[in-house]
Amino acid sequence: MVEDRKLAVLRAIVEDYVSTQEPVGSKALVERHQLGVSPATVRNDMAALEDEGLIAQPHTSAGRVPTDKGYRLFVDRLSAVKPLSAAERRAITTLLEGAIDLDDVVQRSVRLLAQLTRQVAIVQYPTLSRSTVRHIELVTLTSSRLLLVLILSTGRVEQRVVELPEGLSDERIAHIRRQLNRAVIGEKLADASDRVWALAGERQLSLRSAALVVGIREVAEALEARGTFP
Repeated sequence: MVEDRKLAVLRAIVEDYVSTQEPVGSKALVERHQLGVSPATVRNDMAALEDEGLIAQPHTSAGRVPTDKGYRLFVDRLSAVKPLSAAERRAITTLLEGAIDLDDVVQRSVRLLAQLTRQVAIVQYPTLSRSTVRHIELVTLTSSRLLLVLILSTGRVEQRVVELPEGLSDERIAHIRRQLNRAVIGEKLADASDRVWALAGERQLSLRSAALVVGIREVAEALEARGTFP
């Protein structure tokens, strides 16, 4: 286990390197940080940190730079979380409240993160092709229109209006909902799509009317579309 002084040296190296993007030397550390030791002692600590794989020397006579292992230790044990000011909290709340959908929330969040940290911010969406279906809901809008709600394991919610050529009773809609969920809950998107298409052709499930087939095919199209989302 590295000692507290060595951790302080590592913290100083990471902070200086992130700020300057230049290898950090012992003299600069002593001048910029209150380490309470001589440059010679700092050099010894840096040598020990290098032996442990936490820092590296890009070339002879250069200072040191953090390694991936050093960054990881810094993040896990040394970095301090700066509390948000009241003004920052109000700004974040105001900006996020104006979002209109998930994509907008993500874009606004990335901009905020970059502004607050003054660093590059990157977001990666969940890979929807690996998502599974958590639930399918059918909501009656009119006698011949249904709202299909697809809920994924990632928490994403997708909606589609399904136009039916004939009206359906509430009992019939409930029956379709049960059949769909039995077929697709827990399935990956690609597999769920296949199962929905198969469901439409299985007469033993009493899905014989054109209205039911159209509804189920709309579900399949929605599943397939989400499965190809990048």
